[in-house]
Amino acid sequence: MQRPAVTAALAAAALVLTAGCSSGGGGTPDNAKSAESSPATDATSTGKARTGEAPPEKGSAKVTKTLTENLKSPWGLAPLPDGDLLVSSRDEGTITRVDGETGEKTDLGSVPGVSPAGEGGLMGLALSPSYASDHMVYAYFTTESDNRVARMLYDEKKPSGQQLGAPDTVFKGIPKGGVHNGGRIAFGPDKMLYAGTGETGDTGLAQDKKSLGGKILRLTPDGDPAPGNPFDDSPVYSYGHRNVQGLAWDEDKQLWAAEFGQDTWDELNEIKAGDNYGWPEVEGKGDEEGFHDPVAQWKTSEASPSGIAYAEGSVWMAGLRGERLWRIPVRGVDGGVQPQSFLKGEYGRLRTVVAAGGDKLWLVTNETDSRGTPEKGDDKILEVTVK
Repeated sequence: MQRPAVTAALAAAALVLTAGCSSGGGGTPDNAKSAESSPATDATSTGKARTGEAPPEKGSAKVTKTLTENLKSPWGLAPLPDGDLLVSSRDEGTITRVDGETGEKTDLGSVPGVSPAGEGGLMGLALSPSYASDHMVYAYFTTESDNRVARMLYDEKKPSGQQLGAPDTVFKGIPKGGVHNGGRIAFGPDKMLYAGTGETGDTGLAQDKKSLGGKILRLTPDGDPAPGNPFDDSPVYSYGHRNVQGLAWDEDKQLWAAEFGQDTWDELNEIKAGDNYGWPEVEGKGDEEGFHDPVAQWKTSEASPSGIAYAEGSVWMAGLRGERLWRIPVRGVDGGVQPQSFLKGEYGRLRTVVAAGGDKLWLVTNETDSRGTPEKGDDKILEVTVK
């Protein structure tokens, strides 16, 4: 069953009300497959060629199974070495383990100090680069005073609900708000911790290099400014962002980031250390000196991008308000590229997408975060085969 279509009038109203933050739809069939190329006025892409053979001009994305169902406000997803998954609940402040074969769920426990409200709560998850020896899980979450990153020992031998150790805060003081809290974290190929933050609706924070809001931060695993950062003694890696929601690297170790626009353009950016990505002076491609233009941009009704993953030569981007999965070829591509969308409206709001190895992705729906229209089984983790 397709989710109900939104009328043009409602879509226009939602665009004004959400200002690019998100809104959404309700639930559907397994093994669904659909694709559409968006007109150049809706989605456009330009970029430099990356090494390796280019992916096919037309790709595909097919849901091959529903791994698990009935998740509540899922947000972050971290694959474990054995193929199982850790998923965070933004509003409940809990972490759950999902068996990568059967979908069986095990409660790890609650993260102390999480204060869910608006777009804040327990968000991004990442495993320590030394997880095999230290068993540390990193989490980005909202407290009563700020957004912060903490790490916790995960002991799966303890009883269900008691498997998380006390949080060890490694970085704090990121501005919090009712909206635009950022929340995505990931360890890069350099084993440094990257965190996407938002400007909380205070647009001036994005251009203030002394503020932690509207930035991509680069930290050591202990939370110090990482060596080689572009600004002395600063965790800031790039700035001029509105609300960074997705982080991923390609095989060339190039960092890509997705972020919400306001009323006009959502963005996929190729991140360079020290660059200014324009907000609030520029939204989308401004061709203005001193600002780094996005590689691709979308109308906010088409995307409201959240997580991204890299697989098969393309960046794959989950859309909340857009309720679709976007494919943006980046390997071996030079010049204009036409992004494709898949699964439009079939599974509702899509929050997180993670590479699962080879041509597989894990895709997390997001209908239970108060902005969706939950149907039976929501929310879900889907396995998707792509090319």
